[in-house]
Amino acid sequence: MTAGADGRRTRWRWSFFDDLHRATPTVRLLVLTQLTFNVGFFMVLPYLSVHLTSDLSLGAALVGVVLGVRTFSQQGLFFVGGTLADRFGIKPVVLAGCGLRVLGFLGLAVCDSLTGVLLATVLVGFAAALFSPAVESAVAIEAGTSERHGGPRRVETFALLSVCNQIGSFTGPLVGSVLLLADFRIACLVAAVIFVVIIAAHLKWLPNEPGEHHDEPWHGGWTDVVHNKLFVLFAIAMSTQLVAYNQLYLLLPLEVERMWGSQTVLGWFFALSAIFVVTAQLPITRRVQNRSPRVVLPIGFAVMAGSFLVLPATAPLRLSGVIGLIPVAVFVLLLALGQMIAMPQARDLVPRLAAERRLGAYFGFMASLGGIGVLIGSAALGALIDAAPETGWGAGIPWLAAAAFPIASGLCLRTVLARLQ
Repeated sequence: MTAGADGRRTRWRWSFFDDLHRATPTVRLLVLTQLTFNVGFFMVLPYLSVHLTSDLSLGAALVGVVLGVRTFSQQGLFFVGGTLADRFGIKPVVLAGCGLRVLGFLGLAVCDSLTGVLLATVLVGFAAALFSPAVESAVAIEAGTSERHGGPRRVETFALLSVCNQIGSFTGPLVGSVLLLADFRIACLVAAVIFVVIIAAHLKWLPNEPGEHHDEPWHGGWTDVVHNKLFVLFAIAMSTQLVAYNQLYLLLPLEVERMWGSQTVLGWFFALSAIFVVTAQLPITRRVQNRSPRVVLPIGFAVMAGSFLVLPATAPLRLSGVIGLIPVAVFVLLLALGQMIAMPQARDLVPRLAAERRLGAYFGFMASLGGIGVLIGSAALGALIDAAPETGWGAGIPWLAAAAFPIASGLCLRTVLARLQ
């Protein structure tokens, strides 16, 4: 084979569509469903607060309660969804999650009362608590089986799942912004229809296999996880990754506001991050997949930590306008790069730490612990933001504190992985 032909083949192997083609039919269904799931979700949720304040005339405090309830009913209950998937199987839990999401979006479309909106919001959140850990555990099981039979490596499949997540997260708000030209309720109805289509696809194509632990006590997964001290330590270390990622919603908007004078350009940074992940995740994963997680994960977390050092380094310069947005863009790209390096291998480690058992409970526990970490970490950083000076070196204090989270986790992960056989 000529060098040129080999180069063309390599580029094709790195393509998103080729990776979909190489995946098993079940993996292909699950990752594309995750993409569609995110499209439907992000068509509505980014615009919910405006709907609550402008259309329903709710105060800021009540809006905060609604959004907080949504976050808890999703992130905080992932462990429940994962346990149910282990006991009853993937298909019924995924279908139940999609059904609840349909009811939730229909509720947001028709409800004008606070009680109705709260109930609909809980349904929307709990739907993801059912769906996401079930999908992650199903992908881990199916990809592991495929890898043992000579298919793509499981770490590559998790990278493909990350790409689909980003495509959906990027596309959803764009579709929603177009539908909002008509009405918020129209966006909710279209999102509900999308989930009806997902239900139909899963009814037809998703294999209906009994839960691997259907004949064991329902609390067996919880007991198994909390007694696995090495995994609990790993999950605690990984929770700071979610704390770091959520600074895109806390520190980043404040920095954009300070540099630009408004948040009108904020969406461009989310688009920059999404495009970077979609184009670079699979090549980066292939580049590092043959290296030990003991090396890859600390490097990924070090890059995440480095992303938070960019803004403190430039804070004394008092940059503003377009020039001031350059360090912000560097922060976004480095944070995404660190996650692309670390997260596929981190997800691939979960089944190994779980001995390939009760994966729903394990993935759910790690996600729920991440939600608790975000709550604690964001509250602490918010207090620092209020106390720190707005200019000079002092303005970088919250960013330095945020960098400490992935640094601590990187050191902790080295200890955990040194004990992993």
